[in-house]
Amino acid sequence: MEAGRSGLRLYIDSASTSDWEKYLPLGLFYGVTTNPKLLGAIGIGFNLKEITELAAEAFYLGAGEIHLQVWGENLEDYLERGRALSDIDPRVRVKVPIDRQGMLAAATLIGEGIPVTLTALHAAKQALSAAALGPAYAAPYLGRMNDAGRDGLQEVLIMNKILRSLESPTRLLVASIRSIPDLVALAAGGLDTFTLTPPRLEELIEDELTRAAVEAFAAEVED
Repeated sequence: MEAGRSGLRLYIDSASTSDWEKYLPLGLFYGVTTNPKLLGAIGIGFNLKEITELAAEAFYLGAGEIHLQVWGENLEDYLERGRALSDIDPRVRVKVPIDRQGMLAAATLIGEGIPVTLTALHAAKQALSAAALGPAYAAPYLGRMNDAGRDGLQEVLIMNKILRSLESPTRLLVASIRSIPDLVALAAGGLDTFTLTPPRLEELIEDELTRAAVEAFAAEVED
């Protein structure tokens, strides 16, 4: 079954093709998410040609979606780049920050039928803005809320409750997840869309008791 068909959508939060090659074949991941910092880490600047080539590689490796963020100094930049990113492929989701300028851009892009991910939510109240605009996704930063002294888990759970009570089609795409117990708690609380960095992916996939059991199975076969 294709990852995400059950309702759960897990993403690889990395712009590194080596990470994609490692994790996408597992069949667990719906797609990949990126941001300017991740692109910079692999030497890709704000260059549409390089970003287009990177997106093509993600799709070749099996990603169902890639989330790519707009950049620029003003609304016109956001709109121009948002349209250009969307034109790369129908599976691109255009990330736009949820500040005033970003919301202006998102309203226009959504009105043009472009799938948008509102990003950098840090408070439950921002779920109301997301519900009003109607993007495909809204991405709260769990770890960064906790870093700022907020109860990130509670904020995200309230965001989800707001969107569900308003019957919004927007999916919360939880980012900045620092621990797998937080992921499990959110999933138990009804959330179903998450992006994880490679270290967290390893924590999700590996378990020491499972590893010991597999080794024991191998030992029995050898005997």
